[in-house]
Amino acid sequence: MTMNPTELKGALEAIIYAADEPATLDQIANAVGEERATVRATLDEMIATYASEDCGVEIRAVAGGYKFYTKPQHHEVVRRFVKSLRPPLRLTMPALETLAVIAYRQPVTGPEIQEIRGVNVSGVIKTLLEKRLIVTAGRKAVMGRPIMYRSSKEFLIRFGLSDLEELPSLKEFEQLARAALGSDEGIAPIEPELMESMNSANIATSEALEGEVAAEPNLLDPPETPEAAKAEAEHSEHTKAESAS
Repeated sequence: MTMNPTELKGALEAIIYAADEPATLDQIANAVGEERATVRATLDEMIATYASEDCGVEIRAVAGGYKFYTKPQHHEVVRRFVKSLRPPLRLTMPALETLAVIAYRQPVTGPEIQEIRGVNVSGVIKTLLEKRLIVTAGRKAVMGRPIMYRSSKEFLIRFGLSDLEELPSLKEFEQLARAALGSDEGIAPIEPELMESMNSANIATSEALEGEVAAEPNLLDPPETPEAAKAEAEHSEHTKAESAS
């Protein structure tokens, strides 16, 4: 049975409101029994209507679907209300820095993250996994086959992003994290060294990933033994002595 425009708008509003995750166009069209083109046109009209200043909420297209969000001008009052109900999700400085590395270099392994940050990140990665902000993305085809990590659908939802192409600059990312996660006290500024390092990096593609693998040292080469190191040192000293004479 075909719905009239008013009934269809009401049905779409109810579906998007009730959905825990962004409702996709296919899901909505199947639920209401209407053509995708009709549903999309109605959604576009609803998005424009909710964008008016007298509405406190809006419909956004995020993570491949549609979801209700409060408008930016109401974030502060909503944040105070939410804080009165339960503790907000907070990220520490190490967690934010690690999340930024993963977001901008994904897919990336634990050792690669550790090399960029210069500290052990296993505990932070576990925390980000528990908060569902990142997920595993297979194993890298190198010695030891370390696990790779990437941002999750929950990450897109939390930050209001449609896809990774909408990732902001690192400075904007920090501001977005404060707004999205309600962490006025929990997030410290990103270190300048990390900011400079990440700003010069692009999101990893499969070609870039293959290039990184090819550029890595041969992990199959046997490690240098103490005897070899001693012999090398003696040779170096002997060379210096000959040069001095």
